[in-house]
Amino acid sequence: MIDSELLLQGYRLGIFPMAMEEDSIAWFSPDPRAIIPLENFHVPHALRRVARKKVFEIKIDHCFGDVIRACAKRKDTWINREIIESYERLHELGNAHSVEAWSKNKLAGGLYGVAIGGAFFGESMFHRVTDASKIALVALVERLRALKFALLDTQWTTPHLQQFGAVEISREHYLKLLRRAVKLPRKF
Repeated sequence: MIDSELLLQGYRLGIFPMAMEEDSIAWFSPDPRAIIPLENFHVPHALRRVARKKVFEIKIDHCFGDVIRACAKRKDTWINREIIESYERLHELGNAHSVEAWSKNKLAGGLYGVAIGGAFFGESMFHRVTDASKIALVALVERLRALKFALLDTQWTTPHLQQFGAVEISREHYLKLLRRAVKLPRKF
């Protein structure tokens, strides 16, 4: 297991771990770095319709372990046993969180990440029901805005995240935003 303070310090410095193989961890600090500017978050029109139908119930930190394990269940994963144990410990300490979309009393999708000050570091998302992880992301952004968070780090950009407004910025710019965000007195 990765020491919790080492993990948190890594995030404060702009680096994060990923499993390379079953028993190997590497640390990353991408340049460029992807973020979703909270003020520019975009909800696609079709997803707005889904949200209005209230198909999903949102829960926070209801079953963190189930969320991270569901995120790990994919062909190419960077989440191994050591990552799971390390983030479950961060969750116990109050730094790692899950945003979950439930449908018919079952976990339909969600995401998890780490919160330090006014920064949230999105780690992974999954869905079992169409649009569930997207609705969880919308709920996350609504929560971050309400709590006056300053930074939503997505690490890398993907076409999936670009539809929500994800952009790439230089590592130098990211680190400036990060330094300010982690100092903010915020609680997720």
